[in-house]
Amino acid sequence: MGLIVNHIAYHLPEKVITNEDLARENPTWNLEQSESKSGVKKRHVASTEETALDLAIAAVEKMFASGIVAKEQIQAILFCTQSPDYIMPSNSFLIHKHFKFKEDVWTFDYNLACSGFVFGLAMARGILETRLADSILLITAETYSKFTNKQDRSTSILFGDAAAACLVSNRHDQGIIDIILSSSGEKYDTFYIPAGGCKIPKDIHTKETTIDHSGNVKSLENIHMNGFAVWQFISKKVSEQIMKLLFKNNLSVQDIDLFIFHQASKLTLDSLGKMLKIEADKMFLNLENIGNTVSSSIPIALKDAEDSGRLKRGDLIVISGFGVGLSWGSILMKY
Repeated sequence: MGLIVNHIAYHLPEKVITNEDLARENPTWNLEQSESKSGVKKRHVASTEETALDLAIAAVEKMFASGIVAKEQIQAILFCTQSPDYIMPSNSFLIHKHFKFKEDVWTFDYNLACSGFVFGLAMARGILETRLADSILLITAETYSKFTNKQDRSTSILFGDAAAACLVSNRHDQGIIDIILSSSGEKYDTFYIPAGGCKIPKDIHTKETTIDHSGNVKSLENIHMNGFAVWQFISKKVSEQIMKLLFKNNLSVQDIDLFIFHQASKLTLDSLGKMLKIEADKMFLNLENIGNTVSSSIPIALKDAEDSGRLKRGDLIVISGFGVGLSWGSILMKY
């Protein structure tokens, strides 16, 4: 039994921050060098009052407005975010309330970052196979801008805020063919926020900033990312996972119509392309004007690739997400 992504809608916040804006605020930064590595020229960021839930509501509203998806089709809601409105309840219940879903439409949230869409599809596939639901609304929404320090070049250049909403359901002749998921907590602190949970609650001390060896300013309440360590992990582990996925299914890189990776950075995607020997026309990149949108980057890329004609129904594709945890997952599917 396959899983097909029927429709994708996404929403970006209205506020845009360009590299020129960052340069004016940080005149000592080498933005040309940073842009060449990140591949990002501008990013959308949520306003002070705007949350991941607000972005998700806007994405779902666009989905319903398309006329392709009806609210009555949805039997379950999965919501992926690391920036929920409340500690409890989770955002999926607030979506349920906002759109006045019936009580037999059940919901839950899960906490994953850049691998969130892939893991979400894996969970949705299990739910569909066990017939707990026949049609699922999968939402990814993140506002990393609320966790980045504006004086931290490594994160403020890279991340953008966004939400995506997807309707997934069963289909026997198309959809997911195979999935590989992997996790490793050994190097969790290469990409994490130290304070704000129960281990280190926020207080006056966690707001104090420090400057690292690269001149980046951050507090314990901000994202701490060891970019080089994360890049090493992705280059090795993700490329190995994708080769394993292809080998299991008697396929080669040449058999795949399109690879859509989490839009981490241009440097990362270029490295994966070289490691796997993927031709440029078989990789899709769209982070230039929106940045790294975390769990929403893959569904946004799928939508943009489809709208631009790079992706067609029936194409054999590989999608792969990787990041915080550390966590990585790849899917082979007939789109």
